[in-house]
Amino acid sequence: MTTHPGPTPRVVIADDQELVRTGFRLILTARGIDVVGEAGDGAEAVAAVRRLRPDVVLMDIRMPTMNGLEAARRILRQSPDCRVIMLTTFDLDHYVYAALAAGASGFLLKDVTPAHLAAAVRLVDTGDALLAPSITRRLVERFASSDRSADADLATPAVHRDLTALTPRELEVLTLMGRGLSNAELARRLTLSEATVKTHVARIFAKLTLRDRAQAVVVAYETGLVSPGEFADASTKESGPSEP
Repeated sequence: MTTHPGPTPRVVIADDQELVRTGFRLILTARGIDVVGEAGDGAEAVAAVRRLRPDVVLMDIRMPTMNGLEAARRILRQSPDCRVIMLTTFDLDHYVYAALAAGASGFLLKDVTPAHLAAAVRLVDTGDALLAPSITRRLVERFASSDRSADADLATPAVHRDLTALTPRELEVLTLMGRGLSNAELARRLTLSEATVKTHVARIFAKLTLRDRAQAVVVAYETGLVSPGEFADASTKESGPSEP
């Protein structure tokens, strides 16, 4: 078994298919990740997180009793330090946008490779987001302007942060993050050092109580800083984790 430095993430797996839970548990434990609990629906997931206090939850979107989106909302309200990765069988599932807005750290397709699954759990456990800014932007652009009123799960407003606490420079940084620019691209665009950009990003996260860059992109759209169709001319990344 490969050893990994640092604390081992404690994980809860929530999926209504026992075979999926068993497969993911075997994959993670074989790679040194501690699966502390399982849940067959959203309500069980909420109870398991309250009882077991895991670091990361792998959360299926479509489950009986309570779906994964509502479960994620409740978990992130009661356990702000917990990280949630949404599981879906469809790329760019329409629920994923609402999950990111609620604070989920990213999403995985259920046919993810074992190595990618373990790496994703370790990544979000460090506080990073699972989606590259450009992928998050594409996801948000697809669903931010759609009519969600017919779907009770998506009708609730996502994130409407008060941006008055931000300085003009921080607003500029948040806008460019919403367009998918990385820290290096922000530094070039604003003629700043990457260290200074990271300081601005950290202050934005603190002032708006954001978890990661994925949620910052959602905020930029939800507050109107960026409109669907605005693309970053400097950003070309289409895969991989985002920067902190």
